Formats: sequence, C-alpha cells, structure tokens
Amino acid sequence: MSRWIVLVLAVVCMQQVAVAQAKRAFSYNEEHFLLDGKPFQMISGEIHYPRVPRQAWRHRLKMAKAMGLNTIGTYVFWNVHEPQKGVYDFSGNNDIAAFVKMAKEEGLWVILRPSPYVCAEWEFGGYPYWLQNIQGLKVRSTEPQYLQAYKNYIHQVGKQLAPYLINHGGNILLVQLENEYGSYGSDKEYLKINQQLFVEAGFDCLLYTCDPAKDVAKGYLPGLLPAVNGLDKPEQIKTLVRKYNNGKGPFFVAEWYPAWFDWWGVQHHTVKAENYANQLDNLLAAGMSVNMYMFHGGTTRGFMNGANCYDTGFYEPQVSSYDYDAPLDEAGNATPKFMLFRNAIQKNLPAGQELPAVPVAKPAIAIPAISFQQVADIFSVLPKPVQARHPLTFEALNQPYGFVLYRTQQTGGRKGMLSIKELRDYGIVMINGKRVGVLDRRLKQDSLLVDLPAGKVTIDILVENLGRINFGPNLLKNEKGITSRVSFNGQELTGWQMYSLPFDNINKLSINGSKAATEVPVVKKAVFNLSHTGDTYLDMRQWGKGCVWINGHHLGRYWSIGPQQTLYVPAEWLRKGSNEVVVLELLATRQNTLNSLDKPILDVLTP
Repeated sequence: MSRWIVLVLAVVCMQQVAVAQAKRAFSYNEEHFLLDGKPFQMISGEIHYPRVPRQAWRHRLKMAKAMGLNTIGTYVFWNVHEPQKGVYDFSGNNDIAAFVKMAKEEGLWVILRPSPYVCAEWEFGGYPYWLQNIQGLKVRSTEPQYLQAYKNYIHQVGKQLAPYLINHGGNILLVQLENEYGSYGSDKEYLKINQQLFVEAGFDCLLYTCDPAKDVAKGYLPGLLPAVNGLDKPEQIKTLVRKYNNGKGPFFVAEWYPAWFDWWGVQHHTVKAENYANQLDNLLAAGMSVNMYMFHGGTTRGFMNGANCYDTGFYEPQVSSYDYDAPLDEAGNATPKFMLFRNAIQKNLPAGQELPAVPVAKPAIAIPAISFQQVADIFSVLPKPVQARHPLTFEALNQPYGFVLYRTQQTGGRKGMLSIKELRDYGIVMINGKRVGVLDRRLKQDSLLVDLPAGKVTIDILVENLGRINFGPNLLKNEKGITSRVSFNGQELTGWQMYSLPFDNINKLSINGSKAATEVPVVKKAVFNLSHTGDTYLDMRQWGKGCVWINGHHLGRYWSIGPQQTLYVPAEWLRKGSNEVVVLELLATRQNTLNSLDKPILDVLTP
C-alpha cells in the first residue's frame, strides 16, 4: 500500500471521527433528557471560573468527578468579559472556553448560563458598571440601547463558546436563557428577543429557563424547557414542570441549594448536611436532573461582591468568601457534606459503577508573623483630581470599583450636622487630615455632627463602593459614591475635588514611607519568605477594614464586624522564596503585624 493511500485513509478516518463527534445529540422526550438517544440524568454542580484560580481549575473538576458529578454548571459574567464598553477580555482567569475544554478533558459535561444578568452575589448581578452611563438605558428590558449592548456582548460570548456545544462536537449540553427572570418581570416579548439573540450568537442548541417555583409562570418562555429552582420534592417538581411544558418533562432542578451565602454583620450560614443528603437521594432516585448551587463557591476576589437591597431599604453587601457551606470548601477540600453527597450519588448509580477515589486534602500552612516597614497614608497616593461644583459619582468618573476621595474646602469656626444624601456606600470623614467619624449605608447612617475649626477647613470623605446590588427591585439604583449632595446644617456644600482610587493595580502605587499616619487610612507593604508553599488564611481579627493583595493578586475585603475574619490565600499564588503583601487599612491604622492560620474563620461576629 502506497504512502498516499495510507494518508488518504487516515484523513478519511479523521473526517469520520469528526463527523461522529459532531453528530452527538442532546434532546429530551416526555420524561427524560436523552444523550445520543438514551436517557441521561444530569448530576451537576456549580463552579464559577472567576472565583477559582485558573491553576486550580483542574483540581476542582477532579473533585467534582470524585463526588459523582457528571456535569458542571457555570454562569458567564458580562462585567468580567467587557469591563469597559467594547473592550473584551477572555484571557487568563477569564478564559471561559479553556474552562469548558478542561471540563471535557476531565469527562464532565457543562450547563452554560450566559445570560447578561447572573445575580450570583456578584457585583451588579454581572452587568458592567458602564451601562449606567448610557442615558435612558434600562437593563432587563426591550429598551434599544440595552438590547444593542446585550447583542454585542452575547455575540462575543458565542464566538468563544458556540464551538463547544454538543451538536458541534463539544461538551455543552444546555444553555440557559436569562436568569430567574420571573422574579423580576413577565415580559414574554423580552424573553423572545433573548432567544433570538442567543440563536444569532450561535447557540443553536437546547435552551431553557430557570425560575423559583413561585415565579415560573412569569419567567418561562413557551417552547423552551422550564426548569425550577429551590424545590426538593419530586412530585411538586413534576407537577410544576408539566403545567408549563404541555404536560411533559423532563424534570430539572436548575438550582438546588445545599446551603447559602453570607453578608457583612450577619451570622455565617450553615445547614445540616444529613438533611440535604437525603433530599439529594430522593431527587436522584426519582430520576430528577439536578444542578446544585453551589458545589464549590470559591472566593469573590477584588471588588466583585454584590449586595442585596430589598423594599425595606436595608443594604446588605456580601462578604468576599463564597465558601457557601458548599460540599467543597473555599480552598477546594472535601467536607463532611461532600462525603454524604457522594454516598447519595453512589447509591443511585447503575450497579457496578464506582466513583473515583477522593483526592487527599491539600496541605495548609501558617505563615510566620509579618511586620510592615513600608507605609503610605492615603493622601500620599492621590492622583490628579477631577474638579466639579457638585460631587461626581464613580460612574461619572468612569471608575468601576474601589474608592473615591471627595474633598472640599470650606470656612470653619462652626459646629453642625454634615449630611450626605444617598451615600453609596461607606464613608470615612476627615477634617484637616484627621478622621472624625464614619458613615455606613448598611446602618442607614448618612449624617455626622462635626466641629469645623476656625479658618479654612479641608473636608475629606473617602467613599468605598461596597458592591452594587445584584438582586431585587433596586437593581436600577446602582450608582456609587456621593450620588446626590453634601450639606452642612442644611446648606449644600459646593466646590469639589474627586480623587479616583480604583486600586486596580497595586503595583502602580508608591509605598515608600516608614512612619504610619495614625488618623487616616494607610497602605502598608511587606516582604516575607517561604521555604515551602501551601494554602493559608490571613488572620484579620486585629485589623479593622480594608483589602489585601498577595504578589499582586487581590484577595478580597476584610472587615472586623465579621462573620468572615480570614482571607484565603491559594497556594497557587504563593512562591518559595520572596513574596509581597500589601494591606489597605481604613480604620485600625496602628496595626502593624499580620498573622495567618492553617484554617479559616468564617463565623465570628464582632459588635
């Protein structure tokens, strides 16, 4: 046989393999999902790729297989992928296509949730901040400017992910349309436009909607599979799905909650694992497909946590740890809940099918105490200001996250009430460079009695964006900073300088001082050495409020009020030899020593 014939036969075989892969199909009948025509039960768990270091993705996927999952669910986050209008980022930790491909390599299917709105306890529910700068734009509506921005984005997502749909030879089984829309509205025309945009973007596959049981009627779209969130009783699920799916199945619990998330100042949420293992057993035994939210939460790093704000007006910003009391803890280790869920899944597998062994827990270390030598107060790192008669919001300054320092100079020699209308969200008030008090939106604190000394007085207000609202009726009220006006004894103060402090690249800051100012926020830097690496948890109990960076990686926020008292440092972000830590401290500015632990503290409240 000549070389050419062999080559031709090889090419033909490769083409046949490619065609066979492309012909894989995912569908459903009246009762079941069908994978290549055979009944298939999705046993899925949610993992969000931005909440896990890319270097750790494969470990988490292997842990999913070890618990018995055959599918992974994930949102796609608009504000991660289009941080500024028309600027797209699908690289590094944002490489969603790489995450999907890695899941396939580990033998896992994927449920994709690319709705522009994700909720997810994520900043602005996933929406990019700059949408608020487009006058008249209204999210989750048929408003033309929103639909155009939506279309631009979803087409970029389609370019990344449509090639990995099962009908194109990939491992994405299902794609979710919108996200719990019934909890927000009931416009079927808007949902139809969503469907059209998805198809145009290349998502020519099975689409579904998901809503809490009470909201399915408003959130489902006739012709698409309605999934239900939050139910655990098979007969209730069947009755509900059949009601909105022409009397048919299949039956999919798109968000089954084995626990819950935390917010600042409220007790850490945990549930009894045994009860939820029994629920999982019942669902699987009844043939239900399940996506548990969350299987592994990870960490909401940087400034990307969201907040809730209901009709009561109380603002509830979420903590950085997204441990969620999930089966896999924040560091990716198996919990007792993991083992109970694994047993429930094993019980419902076909006879003779065994699960992979559970990987051993990752090593954890405690770093020796770190002392800080390099310090800069907040005033020494200010950029050039923007000037305006009235305070400008973060959005008007084209600043997504972080802090803005607002400064005005006024005539002193008087005492009175300094009031900030619509402060969002946390303000440190300083008079002539000395802190005189704080204002906290959570507690509806917007006024402070101050004494202005004689002469020219400089009033500084350092405002922190604690996270835009991600759920509820106030989703459209998400501007940050001083969003209205500042007054003294009822008289509006004008003439402002705004200093943007996004802290988006800590390496840009010059932190060269050696003596800490004790009455204003400070940035501190230290170098420490390690002979070996492992996961660790920075112990922030002696600190006040702020953020920490390790080797340039933003670990998230800390706040002494709790319940989160530690910050998780992934081993993947540490290195043998020299490491750098930077702390932005707002309140406990005298604190100069940082300790760490080999386990987290997520459940301690401090008055």
